[in-house]
Amino acid sequence: MSRVSVEIENHIARVTLTRGDKMNALDPAMVEALIAAGEALIGNDDIRVVVLSGEGAAFCAGLDVASFGALAGGDVEERVMTRTHGLANQYQRVSLVWRDVPVPVIAALHGVTFGGGMQIALGADIRIAHPDTRLSIMEMKWGLVPDMGGMVLLPQLMRSDVLRRLTYTNDQIPAAEAQVLGLVTELNENPKAAALALAEQIAGKSPSAIRAAKRLIAVAESGASEADILLAESREQTDLIGKPHQMEVIAANMQKRAPVFD
Repeated sequence: MSRVSVEIENHIARVTLTRGDKMNALDPAMVEALIAAGEALIGNDDIRVVVLSGEGAAFCAGLDVASFGALAGGDVEERVMTRTHGLANQYQRVSLVWRDVPVPVIAALHGVTFGGGMQIALGADIRIAHPDTRLSIMEMKWGLVPDMGGMVLLPQLMRSDVLRRLTYTNDQIPAAEAQVLGLVTELNENPKAAALALAEQIAGKSPSAIRAAKRLIAVAESGASEADILLAESREQTDLIGKPHQMEVIAANMQKRAPVFD
């Protein structure tokens, strides 16, 4: 059975978790499929936005409990400690790959977004959630710690004391609370439709400027020095000013029409 589908239309890539009968719980095949989908999009110059969603009753319920036995068997240290994707192992790559996709990624959340599913959602630039969505840093329920890139992503979004409470307790929180805490960008009764509408808006902007903005924000969030951030601003701007996409934006604004990009 296919675990992930990818459809590209009008420069928008729709990536859907398709294990709806299992609440899109993560098994090794789904992890591999998500990584493959993300990495295929990294080199796709045609896409301008990605919308990440799950079919069925949930975005993602986290790790498939049936996978615990397989994970605990064999050489755990080799499987977990081996860096298979640069600085990351396979399970960390499944969330961090979305940060490497050079265009904005919008996650549409519904049902539950637990554990590994939450960490995948955190890899997106923006998260739109149905008001009834429940979220949890779930790993402590199973005697584990977040290990899918969450400790790279979570500290960028929330206060340390709140992060610690949610990690230590694995409490489930409603989407409205998650929004207040910084884990959810906005609430919407139809998060996938809202994500696609936002994707269409972003897809109408200068493709080169959008990609530059994502790169620049990554530098700003990386802990780089003030000098390096200022230099990155100047470098990105230099590469945009007077180039075809920027000139088309100026012409479209002057002519009061939508820009058309090659």
